[in-house]
Amino acid sequence: MRILFAESDRSSCEKVLAAFADAKLEVDIADSGHHAIEMLRNYPYGAAIIDLIQPDMDGYDIIKKLRSIKIETPIIIVSSIDKPYAKIKALSTGADDYISNKFDADELVARIKALLRRTNNYTQPVVQVGNLVLDFNTQSVSVDGQMVHLTGKEFAILELLALRKGASLSKETLLNHLYGGRDEPDIKIIDVFVCKLRKKLHAAGARDLIATIWGRGYVLNDPKPIQKISISSAKPYIIDNKTQVFSLND
Repeated sequence: MRILFAESDRSSCEKVLAAFADAKLEVDIADSGHHAIEMLRNYPYGAAIIDLIQPDMDGYDIIKKLRSIKIETPIIIVSSIDKPYAKIKALSTGADDYISNKFDADELVARIKALLRRTNNYTQPVVQVGNLVLDFNTQSVSVDGQMVHLTGKEFAILELLALRKGASLSKETLLNHLYGGRDEPDIKIIDVFVCKLRKKLHAAGARDLIATIWGRGYVLNDPKPIQKISISSAKPYIIDNKTQVFSLND
């Protein structure tokens, strides 16, 4: 289960990362409101923790924007304002919970787990695309029932593409998904990972699933159906009195 934490303060990020790692919850960091919105657009997070004060916009506006574009991810607001009016405004705007920024990390983990139980906001455990099957519970991939060994980074890319099947994802989005905005390498590394991923899937029998959208990124599509041609409907004609050729045109 992945959680998004929208927070620009590094010490707060480290505190949350440590607590959530112990709870076996993965956390991605967004360092601004617009960054958080973009990440929530592109990945079905189990929940989001959003600091009310962001460098570019306040938490209320983030919630309004998310709800206006039909993103229903459960949201916990974190704030230094411990007043009833602030809590009421956040909850009325669309937040699901509100907690002081002096929170105990274990309490925040408990609130997240309770929120997930209430909303049942769990990603479907298995996704199938053609003969390719991804099992998110076991972090495994198979093609026609045969396991395909992928590295953690390769699986993470395939995971996001599968969850957003049919939608083009930018290299920036994929890079952030892999590194969460922390110590990111050059963006060209995404091309390397996708190249290796394609080779492994192709060798296993899952071909031409990942398409390149030039200037935009990558997309995972269902395989194209094989077109069946009926010979019985074709019209024969003769070449040099020997060779019979079938024409599919009238």
